[in-house]
Amino acid sequence: MTGEKEQAEALLSAGGVEARFVEPLAAYARVVLAANSKFNLTGARTAEQFVPHILDSLTIVPYLRSPYLDVGSGAGLPGIPVALVTGADTVLLEATAKKAAFLREAIDALCLTACRVVAGRAEDAGRDPELRERFESATVRAVASAPAAIELVVPFLAVGGLAILQRGASESIEPASVEAAASALGCTLESEIPLGGGGRLLLVRKTGPTPDRFPRRPGMAAKRPLGG
Repeated sequence: MTGEKEQAEALLSAGGVEARFVEPLAAYARVVLAANSKFNLTGARTAEQFVPHILDSLTIVPYLRSPYLDVGSGAGLPGIPVALVTGADTVLLEATAKKAAFLREAIDALCLTACRVVAGRAEDAGRDPELRERFESATVRAVASAPAAIELVVPFLAVGGLAILQRGASESIEPASVEAAASALGCTLESEIPLGGGGRLLLVRKTGPTPDRFPRRPGMAAKRPLGG
């Protein structure tokens, strides 16, 4: 994997990453790609395929505040790249035991002392008093709809905190449904930030406590999205 790390460094430099962050981010790419040979963390098989995911992760950095939570962290995206660049107090929440174990190994290998892993589903962890309404910013990836993403992530935010939702170019976002979901959860859709390639960030600000009935039981946010 040495060649992959060197290629990752070249690609990150070409992507405009600040020089002091290139080596640690490339080391993270090497860790993921090495583990990927044992079990499926990501569809990316080479540095060339994986580095764009790192660059995409870094688009949230200007909006991030500590402490920060990455819901459904998987291979550590966007949480680990964000933690490497910002030094934020970070929690990586992951429901799959094997992926949670990988994340623990990765943060140890990368010496991310301000980062920790919590194993569990968002719907359950969102009711844990040690996690609920404790974070100033949070992200969630790989969720079918923006309203579902909002329901999963907002219970973790302190009042005034910000949900930073990365949404793809292929997704058709209905502002009315997003705003309705946000309102039901004590939030407001603050802005929509366009990104290269047609993607965008949705910034959702928490303006009041999350009602006790949220999050709903596992699977309900995706099955019956708020605002639908």
